[in-house]
Amino acid sequence: MSKHPFILKLGAFLHQSPGYSREFPFEHAKFQFSDEFSVKDLKGTVVVTRSQQGILVQGNFNGELELDCVRCLKEYNYSLAWDFDELYFFNKRDASKEDLILPDNAQIDIKRIILEEALLVIPYSPTCKEGCEGLCQVCGTDLNFGDCGHDELPPQEGTDEEEHSPFAGLKDLLGE
Repeated sequence: MSKHPFILKLGAFLHQSPGYSREFPFEHAKFQFSDEFSVKDLKGTVVVTRSQQGILVQGNFNGELELDCVRCLKEYNYSLAWDFDELYFFNKRDASKEDLILPDNAQIDIKRIILEEALLVIPYSPTCKEGCEGLCQVCGTDLNFGDCGHDELPPQEGTDEEEHSPFAGLKDLLGE
């Protein structure tokens, strides 16, 4: 595997007419984007097209990610699929402050774009399956494998629900 597998060398595009296009396939059994983030079975295609203003880079990727279920805490594989579109302008005068400029060496490293877009499609609260029952709050049994006999948390003796409210201290300020 190349040390920099996501660097596109696009010098040949500079001398082509608008509309010229080329496809770059990518496939990695496992790719480590950072210390905390790796994707298994990463597959994708990047289509690069020359336009009047610059070079349009369009990507379509998918892969598998290991996540922990927020309900039952079991690790499971999650299928990711994401796309991106980026236009790299030929010169600064055509681009706004936020736009991307094609480097002088005409090489683009799309690793950062792939990573950022992949992170955006990861669910905020991942669950291993629709309707995951989670863990019993009393004994910690995985409720996906059967009922443990506990209905809900036992009430704490001698406590009033209002005492444990985060707003209980405001009651004194209101002078009631």
